[in-house]
Amino acid sequence: MAASELYTKFARVWIPDPEEVWKSAELLKDYKPGDKVLLLHLEEGKDLEYRLDPKTKELPHLRNPDILVGENDLTALSYLHEPAVLHNLRVRFIDSKLIYTYCGIVLVAINPYEQLPIYGEDIINAYSGQNMGDMDPHIFAVAEEAYKQMARDERNQSIIVSGESGAGKTVSAKYAMRYFATVSGSASEANVEEKVLASNPIMESIGNAKTTRNDNSSRFGKYIEIGFDKRYRIIGANMRTYLLEKSRVVFQAEEERNYHIFYQLCASAKLPEFKMLRLGNANNFHYTNQGGSPVIEGVDDTKEMAHTRQACTLLGISESYQMGIFRILAGILHLGNVAFISRDSDSCTIPPKHEPLSIFSDLMGVDYEEMCHWLCHRKLATTTETYIKPISKLQATNARDALAKHIYAKLFSWIVDHVNQALHSAVKQHSFIGVLDIYGFETFEINSFEQFCINYANEKLQQQFNMHVFKLEQEEYMKEQIPWTLIDFYDNQPCINLIESKLGILDLLDEECKMPKGTDDTWAQKLYNTHLNKCALFEKPRLSNKAFIIQHFADKVEYQCEGFLEKNKDTVFEEQIKVLKSSKFKMLPELFQDDEKAISPTSATSSGRTPLTRISVKPTKGRPGQTAKEHKKTVGHQFRNSLHLLMETLNATTPHYVRCIKPNDFKFPFTFDEKRAVQQLRACGVLETIRISAAGFPSRWTYQEFFSRYRVLMKQKDVLSDRKQTCKNVLEKLILDKDKYQFGKTKIFFRAGQVAYLEKLRADKLRAACIRIQKTIRGWLLRKKYLRMRKAAITVQRYVRGYQARCYTKFLRRTKAATIIQKYWRMYIVRRRYKIRRSATIVLQSYLRGYLARNRYRKMLREHKAVIIQKWVRGWLARTHYKRSMHAIIYLQCCFRRMMAKRELKKLKIEARSVERYKKLHIGMENKIMQLQRKVDEQNKDYKCLMEKLTNLEGIYNSETEKLRSDLERLQLSEEEAKIATGRVLSLQEEIAKLRKDLEQTQSEKKSIEECADRYKQETEQLVSNLKEENTLLKQEKEALNHLIVEQAKEMTETMEKKLVEETKQLELDLNDERLRYQNLLNEFSRLEERYDDLKEEMTLMGNVPKPGHKRTDSTHSSNESEYTFSSEIAETEDMPLRTEEPSEKKVPLDMSLFLKLQKRVTELEQEKQVMQDELDRKEEQMLRSKAKEEERPQIRGAELEYESLKRQELESENKKLKNELNELRKALSEKSAPEVTAPGAPAYRVLMEQLTSVSEELDVRKEEVLILRSQLVSQKEAIQPKNTMTDSTILLEDVQKMKDKGEIAQAYIGLKETNRSPAMDCHELNEDGELWLVYEGLKQANRLLESQLQSQKRSHENEAEALRGEIQSLKEENNRQQQLLAQNLQLPPEARIEASLQHEITRLTNENLDLMEQLEKQDKTVRKLKKQLKVFAKKIGELEVGQMENISPGQIIDEPIRPVNIPRKEKDFQGMLEYKKEDEQKLVKNLILELKPRGVAVNLIPGLPAYILFMCVRHADYLNDDQKVRSLLTSTINSIKKVLKKRGDDFETVSFWLSNTCRFLHCLKQYSGEEGFMKHNTSRQNEHCLTNFDLAEYRQVLSDLAIQIYQQLVRVLENILQPMIVSGMLEHETIQGVSGVKPTGLRKRTSSIADEGTYTLDSILRQLNSFHSVLCQHGMDPELIKQVVKQMFYIVGAVTLNNLLLRKDMCSWSKGMQIRYNVSQLEEWLRDKNLMTSGAKETLEPLIQAAQLLQVKKKTDDDAEAICSMCSALTTAQIVKVLNLYTPVNEFEERVSVSFIRTIQMRLRDRKDSPQLLMDAKHIFPVTFPFNPSSLALETIQIPASLGLGFISRV
Repeated sequence: MAASELYTKFARVWIPDPEEVWKSAELLKDYKPGDKVLLLHLEEGKDLEYRLDPKTKELPHLRNPDILVGENDLTALSYLHEPAVLHNLRVRFIDSKLIYTYCGIVLVAINPYEQLPIYGEDIINAYSGQNMGDMDPHIFAVAEEAYKQMARDERNQSIIVSGESGAGKTVSAKYAMRYFATVSGSASEANVEEKVLASNPIMESIGNAKTTRNDNSSRFGKYIEIGFDKRYRIIGANMRTYLLEKSRVVFQAEEERNYHIFYQLCASAKLPEFKMLRLGNANNFHYTNQGGSPVIEGVDDTKEMAHTRQACTLLGISESYQMGIFRILAGILHLGNVAFISRDSDSCTIPPKHEPLSIFSDLMGVDYEEMCHWLCHRKLATTTETYIKPISKLQATNARDALAKHIYAKLFSWIVDHVNQALHSAVKQHSFIGVLDIYGFETFEINSFEQFCINYANEKLQQQFNMHVFKLEQEEYMKEQIPWTLIDFYDNQPCINLIESKLGILDLLDEECKMPKGTDDTWAQKLYNTHLNKCALFEKPRLSNKAFIIQHFADKVEYQCEGFLEKNKDTVFEEQIKVLKSSKFKMLPELFQDDEKAISPTSATSSGRTPLTRISVKPTKGRPGQTAKEHKKTVGHQFRNSLHLLMETLNATTPHYVRCIKPNDFKFPFTFDEKRAVQQLRACGVLETIRISAAGFPSRWTYQEFFSRYRVLMKQKDVLSDRKQTCKNVLEKLILDKDKYQFGKTKIFFRAGQVAYLEKLRADKLRAACIRIQKTIRGWLLRKKYLRMRKAAITVQRYVRGYQARCYTKFLRRTKAATIIQKYWRMYIVRRRYKIRRSATIVLQSYLRGYLARNRYRKMLREHKAVIIQKWVRGWLARTHYKRSMHAIIYLQCCFRRMMAKRELKKLKIEARSVERYKKLHIGMENKIMQLQRKVDEQNKDYKCLMEKLTNLEGIYNSETEKLRSDLERLQLSEEEAKIATGRVLSLQEEIAKLRKDLEQTQSEKKSIEECADRYKQETEQLVSNLKEENTLLKQEKEALNHLIVEQAKEMTETMEKKLVEETKQLELDLNDERLRYQNLLNEFSRLEERYDDLKEEMTLMGNVPKPGHKRTDSTHSSNESEYTFSSEIAETEDMPLRTEEPSEKKVPLDMSLFLKLQKRVTELEQEKQVMQDELDRKEEQMLRSKAKEEERPQIRGAELEYESLKRQELESENKKLKNELNELRKALSEKSAPEVTAPGAPAYRVLMEQLTSVSEELDVRKEEVLILRSQLVSQKEAIQPKNTMTDSTILLEDVQKMKDKGEIAQAYIGLKETNRSPAMDCHELNEDGELWLVYEGLKQANRLLESQLQSQKRSHENEAEALRGEIQSLKEENNRQQQLLAQNLQLPPEARIEASLQHEITRLTNENLDLMEQLEKQDKTVRKLKKQLKVFAKKIGELEVGQMENISPGQIIDEPIRPVNIPRKEKDFQGMLEYKKEDEQKLVKNLILELKPRGVAVNLIPGLPAYILFMCVRHADYLNDDQKVRSLLTSTINSIKKVLKKRGDDFETVSFWLSNTCRFLHCLKQYSGEEGFMKHNTSRQNEHCLTNFDLAEYRQVLSDLAIQIYQQLVRVLENILQPMIVSGMLEHETIQGVSGVKPTGLRKRTSSIADEGTYTLDSILRQLNSFHSVLCQHGMDPELIKQVVKQMFYIVGAVTLNNLLLRKDMCSWSKGMQIRYNVSQLEEWLRDKNLMTSGAKETLEPLIQAAQLLQVKKKTDDDAEAICSMCSALTTAQIVKVLNLYTPVNEFEERVSVSFIRTIQMRLRDRKDSPQLLMDAKHIFPVTFPFNPSSLALETIQIPASLGLGFISRV
């Protein structure tokens, strides 16, 4: 298709614009060949006639379809030209906030002038290992490509970063270095990166300065080589520098500064160590005040100086050297202030005692007079003689500046050398990646020698770049077997020849510098004569004879010749250098040592830096030889040589290009200046890359991608099985010109514009299909609308007709109703008239009858009241007399009784003082208490009876009173009514008279009264209605208030519930965080332990290490020291290679503390035993006397116990009451506000204090009574009832009853006493010499002798003695405790004493309970031993019987008749234990753990079999009470599991198998631990199998930690297996075929969304998940643990998918959102099939689901924004904005997300508090828990298969 055919109506084009560079327009009519004008419509709404160039007749550039705008790679654009590139960059930068874009092999980086969260470690991990085109453009992608190619191709790499000052070159280079340091995996890379980054403050301070374009502009170039070893880990770095701008030391333009270090020194001049430098303000020095801008806004030079010094220290530059550097720099500043005075035109002098020169001489350590002389003179040498010549003031000034520049350049080189020494590594370098941070093309208003050198370097780099791009294009064409046609690209070799060839600009400049009287003017004339009109690239300005123009690849640049010769010579007088070399300051001569050597392309000097600033020093006379030649080298010659060396280095590496663009000159964030951007794009070679690509076949599609994209343009008959042939057939029909495309082996190559044409055909086809679909749908909608309207019309008609019929019916009903109303109204009038007359008659009769009745009533009432008055008066008189008599009698009785009571009281006091009385009271206290209690009970009964009688009397009295009161009220009402009736009769009579007199007047006023009545009635009705309305309003307000109260209550309830839920969630989160921290620490510990084991193995291999000795610890030893005690005991001994098996005395210090403790305990036991024996002897005598009394009073004692318990409760309640009263008194005291009341001397205060004192004393007495009663109660309960323990004692009683023989019972009793009295440790191991054991054996024999004497008594006597012994011990302990408690309570305040006593009781009961449990365990152990002995004796008896049968003669056997006897087989009763020998432990561990294959066990045997076997072995060791065996077995098990996981840690089945078995082993230890919490689900048989001797809780913690480590390793294995599948299966694979179309791609390799062979699909992921789940189930893993594993797997899938989605623009589309949602639904279906929906796995996919929904929802209006904000609750703000920015339409019918909509989203989400992190942490591991899961499997039923090789184990 011809290009002119594309210029049709509505086609969009680009036209030049002076402001915007390029402006978009739309054709208003088709273009026809020959037209000279194009009618265009601009975007701002104006119409324009665009005239074509009559000479070239070039049409304006066509604009790409919107679907192609914003591509990651500029080469993916169909139309490749400057406006398309500029627009694509602008859209990505402004709209999508994307700063990186590919342009073929170039990464274009635009400086955002804003910190972006795209450089974190999560981003580095996301780009690590990815292909360059698979992810969005990034500096990390370029770094990864370089790192990958270095490792794959074994070839050194280079990253060339270029751009203008302020474009971000240094930052890009720094991020590339950070990426290498992170992904290289070296242990020392952080140190190298830290040192390299530490060099930045130094290099910036001495090499950066403020310019008009950049506040921190690098004024030199640098090439940093990062070295790697054979394993591609960073080992060191090396830096080379290029073309330091020395002229800045002595001159700065307006608004610019010198190098930062000078201003930092001046700002820090007041520091004590800098006083010797004699510095001041920067404005006081000539070298720092020329720019007039000594301060940079926002930069503190004092702090920057501190950073510089800190960096110097980090890189190993000592304080003395640092002060030397600052001394030299201060000397340079003072040298700049040296002034010259002219004596004549050819000579000058320095003022005497010139202070700046004096300071310079002092700082440099040189002679003042000598330096003063040679600053004003020079030495000239001829062939015959040498003489000294004075110089002019101008020459002296230039010589001074040259000397300052020379010193600074030497100091710069010295610092770079020391930085390289600090970064140098002793390890041999295998390969390197170089990062070149060099200046870009520069053009200013005035361009001098520095710009010439910079542009010359860029010409060389551009040539290398062009050749590399051309080479890659050629390789691509040859690879695809496309016919290669020569592409005409810009070759800048003529420009390079103009500069560096023979008689070139540099050659002529060097020649002019050698001339004695050479000037800039003569050099310019030579340039004109040599190159003008001979070289097309060289021009002469029209209005100047001191300038020249060079046509560079980027632009024309005019250079001013002034200063070229002087800067090229860079001359400094040799005599001045000699003066400096003779300095007393040691560091200064070091700077001028001639140690410069040539640098090869692949190796650097010792400093690693190319010498670029060598100065030519003019000698006294010309000396032939190498030294003279070296001094005559000019700056241009040096720079040319160093540039050649750099190019050789770059050519020996694989280059990668980063072009940094400065978007604006004002440093505004995300502001794009098109003019500045175009200038830089032209200068950095991006447009040249586009031009080379456009000259060939820029658009490239694979056959599968082309078929998938343009399937809509094919007919069904065109689709063949061969995709390649199908594409060929279709293209031949679509594009007739075969030159517009080429078919390669795997791709189709298109010319520029052909993809846009195909997109137009595809859009037209889709548009036609859409129109047809719209037509059909609209017709269907209209038909539905018509049917709906017709149905509505029929319905309206029906309702209208019904309404009319109802109206007629209503009229008939009203007519009939009117007739009936008239009838009833007439009847009503007649009836009302009759009723009025009748009621008047009745009223007259009633008034007359009432009058007669009232008269009769008044008479009866007077008589009745007279009788009542008489009755009450007579009664009052009688009662008064009676009361007077009773009062006198009671008074006499009181006086007499008081006298008798005083006598009795006096008598009682006398008796109370006597001791005998006290003893009697003490002895009979119990009886008195019982009597008092009975009296209280009787009094209570009497009180109840009296209360009942009183209640009945009160009821009777109340009823009679109520009756009399009602009669009185009724009579009063009757009296009042009678009075009222009498008054009415009188008034009626008067009114009748008046009415008779005023009848006529009444009739006349009747009408007026009726009117008033009507008016009053109306007012009343109005008032009633108003009141009703007000009442209604009040009711409404009341209801509203009630409703409001209810709502507020609901809201408060909901708020409280929400707050409770939030607090609960927060607590859960805190718990999970704490658990996660612990597990992370555990993971770190395991990693360090593995590293330690590796180092230990290496040490073992290095030398022969003897086997370590066995170290034993006590079974009660705590595990709080460290987990290492349990996890690796053997490792402890392996730390000491010289340790061997030593005698036992060397182990004594290890157990010395334990030995001393046990020895002390034995001594205490002996003393207690002696005291107990004495008590026992004394108590036996008392027992015989009290035995009879005790037998007679069992019932009394029970009653006493009950009484004492009641008394104790009563006393406790009294205590509480007193305590409350005390608190109330104190509260009342504190609440009194008047000071006079609460003052210490106040009466109220004294009264209250007395009450307080009395209450406190009473409280103490009560407390002592409570303690006494409680102790008596406890002791009596212990004496009467058997002691209750936590375990049932019936088993012991049954076992004792089974012992028929008294000897057996005695022996069992002796063993029981031994276990009760002996300590719980093995006394044989207390000491090795056996002395303590002998002592203890003697004590045991004495014990047995005493106990054998007790056996002669009766069994009842034994029981009584045992009970009394326990009672004595308890009384003794109770006595001690009571004394201690009493002493403590006396010190405590009164209110705290009761609490202390209760706490004491709780502690006592707890200790007693624990002692009883320990005794019971020992008794059970004794019973088991006795049972075992019985079995042994039974076996011996059986053997004896057999022997007796053998002694019988055969004849006797024959004579006796033989009877058939059935012999049943007796099943052996196994105890669920496995026995093994100590020496077989290693064999057991080897066969069961180290050499066990999980697959065979999982398929053929029960799940968790190794765990059951190990636990059964532990049970047997516990049964034997062998703590050493238990510890050894558990330690070996843990270490062996760790070894297996270390050896086969990458095998999923192995890790899963041992995670399952470790958990099962842990559950077994819990299930059979004997703790009640773990025994709830056990059977009685399983409870018998519980451990009896050892508490393995500490080992359970160690096993739990081991299980956590195995789980984390399992997660890592899962992640490694799933990682390669996730992106391909979840994102790239097209699960729903035909939904998503493939967009055009660029030169970068893209991952196709169509599944090729070898790629992973969603089915692959599901198959892998099924495999994981089946393995976990086969290994018998706990269901809860499987849920946690599945949740972790789904989190990995969701996090990796979302992270890749956020970093891939090509995946953010509507169709991809549908694919993701479908894939997620398949994962959810998998969860349903496996019954894992409650595992929480679905919730981990919520961010991914919401991201997919975000891709599909509408994104236009504010309502859409609100919906998005409410929907995307699991996504962070950064993620939402990122997805919206990356959203890319795949078809023309989709629309991009507008910038305003994204800003609306940001505004709505600004208050949301979430993490600013963009990516999810894919490495995050949820904290794991191991819920207790008991097993129902009985241990005795477990069979050990022979395949395990455990024949040496026997079942017990």
